[in-house]
Amino acid sequence: MSNPEIIPFATTLHVRDTCLCMHLQRAARTIAREFDTALKPVGLTNQQFSLLMALNRPEPPPMGPVATLLGTDRTTLTAALKPLAQRGWVRVEPDANDRRSKRLALTKDGMAVLVEALPIWKKTHAAVEARLVETDADHVRKALIEIGG
Repeated sequence: MSNPEIIPFATTLHVRDTCLCMHLQRAARTIAREFDTALKPVGLTNQQFSLLMALNRPEPPPMGPVATLLGTDRTTLTAALKPLAQRGWVRVEPDANDRRSKRLALTKDGMAVLVEALPIWKKTHAAVEARLVETDADHVRKALIEIGG
């Protein structure tokens, strides 16, 4: 193997200061920890709150659209559903029109924990948005939606 090319430290600093991926991941982890801490008293993580909220629909949705909404794949969604189903907050049931497909239903107990968690989410969300002093939260949200689909 020949000598590898050397990357100047100035390039490292440039990547550190400009990498959207790194800054988005860092911000996401920070915000996720805040929501995890806030939601812990009701027994939820931020991921579980988002999943339960995604199931709050007039009709139980199929797995595919829920996975798409959450930006995950079906395997990861299935793993995330297990603890919620074990706690009786979600039911995974066969689709009446297609037995190969599954529908995800929020249970009465799942709705109750979601109702309890929503004020916590609102308060935490407002606190996170308030930190965007020099940036409009709607602009950030729109940009993230453009990136994430």
